[in-house]
Amino acid sequence: AVVSTQSGHYGRAGHGINFVRNDCKMFRFCRSKCHKAFKMKRNPRKVKWTKAFRKSHGKELAIDSTFDLEKKRSVPVKYNRELWKNTIHAMKRIQEIRAKRQNQFIKQRLKAGKKLELKDDEKEVEHHIHLIEPKVTVEELYNAALNKTKQKLQEKKKLLEVESMDMD
Repeated sequence: AVVSTQSGHYGRAGHGINFVRNDCKMFRFCRSKCHKAFKMKRNPRKVKWTKAFRKSHGKELAIDSTFDLEKKRSVPVKYNRELWKNTIHAMKRIQEIRAKRQNQFIKQRLKAGKKLELKDDEKEVEHHIHLIEPKVTVEELYNAALNKTKQKLQEKKKLLEVESMDMD
């Protein structure tokens, strides 16, 4: 797997473009999009689709102790089956830890967005409060029905009084 100099994404071995500058600095590109962006002298920290942008703007986990374990080691170690087995087990465990931390990081990042969204919703409700009908409780419905029946009874009493006066 080859890491692109421009985007930071992994490319498949044997694919992509290698560019060697006159000072023997080697640049690897996973696809033509990265190569073209490099030729246009685009800064990877300012281009939104790159890993450098995502890390510099807090979109991805940038500082974590699990990244230190990924570094290459140039010291040769004599083969030992037990060491090999423990190393493979540790690699799997590190992957699990990293996945948990990334998920936790994403949840924390999204919490801030939810809070902002809630504040925006509250402002919108305050601004357009006249469009919202008030919530009616059961007690208010009961009282309204009771008042209507009382009014009807009073009207009937008045009619009866008027009729009784007309008869006299």
